[in-house]
Amino acid sequence: MRRFRISATVAIAFGLLAAACSGSSAPSPGSGTGTGTASPGAQGGHGAAAASSPAVPAVAVAISPANGSKNANPSAGVAVHVAHGTVTSVTVKGADGSPVAGSAGTDGVSWHSRWALGVDETYTVSVVAASASGQRVTSTSTFRTLTPSATFTTQIFEGFNETYGVGMPLMLNFSQPITDKAAVERSLSLTTSKPVIGAWYWDGDQALYFRPRDYWPANTTVSFTGHLNGVEGASGVYGAHDLTQTFMIGRSLVAVASTTTHRTQIYLNGKLRYNWPVSTGRTSLPTPDGTYLSVEKANPVRMIGGGPVGSAGHYDELVNYAVRFTYSGDYYHSAPWSVVSQGTSNVSHGCVNLAPEDAIIYYNMSIPGDPITITNSTAGGKWDDGWTQWFLSWSQLLAGSALHQAVSAGPSGSTFVDPSTLTPSTATVPTATPAAGNARVGATL
Repeated sequence: MRRFRISATVAIAFGLLAAACSGSSAPSPGSGTGTGTASPGAQGGHGAAAASSPAVPAVAVAISPANGSKNANPSAGVAVHVAHGTVTSVTVKGADGSPVAGSAGTDGVSWHSRWALGVDETYTVSVVAASASGQRVTSTSTFRTLTPSATFTTQIFEGFNETYGVGMPLMLNFSQPITDKAAVERSLSLTTSKPVIGAWYWDGDQALYFRPRDYWPANTTVSFTGHLNGVEGASGVYGAHDLTQTFMIGRSLVAVASTTTHRTQIYLNGKLRYNWPVSTGRTSLPTPDGTYLSVEKANPVRMIGGGPVGSAGHYDELVNYAVRFTYSGDYYHSAPWSVVSQGTSNVSHGCVNLAPEDAIIYYNMSIPGDPITITNSTAGGKWDDGWTQWFLSWSQLLAGSALHQAVSAGPSGSTFVDPSTLTPSTATVPTATPAAGNARVGATL
């Protein structure tokens, strides 16, 4: 099952900034503490008054949203600025006591929350600031964020603790069209048990994918957090919840089938494990080129097509051990009726026909997200006919991000990075990455 969790706002730790001390004239008896001037008195019997010390400006703290605000914009977060002093500590908590993450600016006088605030929530901000002379000021602000008239929700395809193949993209779907795509991307983070380079890609206004530059490292744990509550995804439309999910990338299983050699190679964990004869789509129904992913499998599957019932091309077959890789109906499957043609000619209706014993082996190993590449076909693949994210080159993937940034993820989380600063990929084809241009001219992106 899938699990979507509305997460509490995450905690922060904020380091103390040391305040330097500076000397000043001692206050006269009875003057108290704080800013003062030297008291007048006799100097050498001449009765001249001592010059007054210049007034020291008081530390001033500005907090946004201001105290008492009732309709604060959650996407703006919390901002703090200190004049005539430095930030010592900032604590932001929701009504339930949950802390809000944030960090100080490098200037030492500012602080900003890391993510958007939740909609329709009350928050309290407490700031401690200090002057160079040691004056300390504490300021607070309690406010409430707006209740939006329109919200969007987000779903993730991957199921909780489910295992997928090394080609699997992380797939998000939004209930409303997103126009501020950059704001949404900035709200997303990944933690991976092994280092991964990838990018976000928008497929229209309601679908967003994360795909690695090359196939995922085998046996990687992926944890996703969407800090979407309070993000203004479109004008007046705010995220209504945060979203978290953890899933696994399993062993590596990569299939490559050639329509001209009539064989498929099956690579397990980077090594060639099987080299089977196959029959792909006949001349009139060619199996389309491209690197696809296994979408689902079933045994048996009823396959109907080829025109109206009674026409010469019509078929209605109950097919065993079928692994689907296009929405339009292309499978790797058992085909005992075409064994005589497997390895020599293409006679299928578009599927990859296997001998029964080979089909059983592949079926039993297959999980969603396993790469399947078809080569040398007369037909190019069609975008979105299946999970076609690997049709995209690395540059095309980056172009589909609103930020045009790569994502560097690892055990400590993820950051956006300039793609030009990355070390070039050394992944090998076909076991670690697909060949460039694998979908050919049929792809429409």
